[in-house]
Amino acid sequence: MRSTKRNLMRTAVGAAAVATVAISLAGCAGAGGDAGGDDTFTILQYENPDSAQGQGWQLALEIFKEKHPDVKVDFQTTSFDAMRQNAKITLTGNDVPDVIEFNKGNADGGQLAAQGLLAPLTDAVAEYGWDEKITGGMQAFAQYDEQGLAGSGDWYGIPNIGEYVMFYYNKDLFAQAGITEEPTDLAEFEAAMDKLLAAGITPISSSAATSQGFNQMWVWYSLVSAGADRESIDDFMFLREPVDFSASPWGDGAEKFQEWIDKGYVGTELGGLNFEQATVNFLSGEKAMLIWNQGEFARIREQAPFEWGYFTLPGANMQMGSSGHLWGVPANATNKELAYDWIDITLSEEVQNKIGQLGGLPLAGDASTIEDDLTREYTERFNELVAADTLSFYPDYPVPGFLDFIQSGMQAMSNGNMTAEEWTSNLQEFYDEGREIALAG
Repeated sequence: MRSTKRNLMRTAVGAAAVATVAISLAGCAGAGGDAGGDDTFTILQYENPDSAQGQGWQLALEIFKEKHPDVKVDFQTTSFDAMRQNAKITLTGNDVPDVIEFNKGNADGGQLAAQGLLAPLTDAVAEYGWDEKITGGMQAFAQYDEQGLAGSGDWYGIPNIGEYVMFYYNKDLFAQAGITEEPTDLAEFEAAMDKLLAAGITPISSSAATSQGFNQMWVWYSLVSAGADRESIDDFMFLREPVDFSASPWGDGAEKFQEWIDKGYVGTELGGLNFEQATVNFLSGEKAMLIWNQGEFARIREQAPFEWGYFTLPGANMQMGSSGHLWGVPANATNKELAYDWIDITLSEEVQNKIGQLGGLPLAGDASTIEDDLTREYTERFNELVAADTLSFYPDYPVPGFLDFIQSGMQAMSNGNMTAEEWTSNLQEFYDEGREIALAG
């Protein structure tokens, strides 16, 4: 687990995975897009077509084709992992997509921007008024400086949705354990999990595989966020001031995380489980809760064979969440004007409200148009967190290689092979090396 500068720069594994098959949807063949452009407009994205965003993109595609009937469209779907691992190759040379979806953060989007592989979008933002739709903290990971550090500089990406992490819960299992109300603070939450354990029910369905075992990372960072404030999160996330990981909220969060592991709140034998398996275990009714974001909202609503609800970590100062993945335009794209138009369509009222109806947390949608009560309340909760500026982002953003490193640490702690103190010590070393390299440019 000791860090090195070499493994610091490894390509990290993705935070979500979708189907890897490429889908080509062609419009009417004809002339190209903007002047001098190729005769095909290529979109590369990685959303599951059944997700809220995936369905939103299909509507956007219909609108785009109707608006540009003479443009041939190649709509390609890859995976999140493949995009992250192959982004530099995909964006190098002249044969590049015209618009891509990519991951935010210094370790991913920031690197692509600093390497000159993405076109700056600041002028397009002003022309289309995207900054009036994407506001406050939702702008943080759309902008990168010359060193690829988020939070300032030119716009390089445009998010369409927001994200926040919650605990989905099985109301039947809660009732079986004698839990009649949602917990309102951390003590009540832990008392509820004790009741579940006493009833023979694993409280939280989790995962800790080093590839896509994200649940434990989210449990750990949620506990850190619970005691954090805006300044401590921003110092960590944007490399503004040095971070002492042995101090609050980091040391406290790690100790609480180890306590939850030791008590059995997150289950056992997690090292071989990924996030999909954790979701299946929850949907099967085996475990009482699942920590995840809006990405599984529509799926749980459709597939859960039990009554369910959700709540954010009770009593927490900050909650995990952020803007969503970003649309960007490769520096060598030949149809940039069409790319801007595509992005603008994905931010249109029609597309945004469709995403909202499906529980996708649109950044430019109108929550009042959402007909389903649960979905509307869920969206309104996100809007509250944005307005209060209490989203703590995701922990793997600040330095390259951080996701691989964190997941390895989460697996080691979950297996009992690393203590909270050892974890924070290793975290300190890895982060400080990455911060030094990033700030040196």
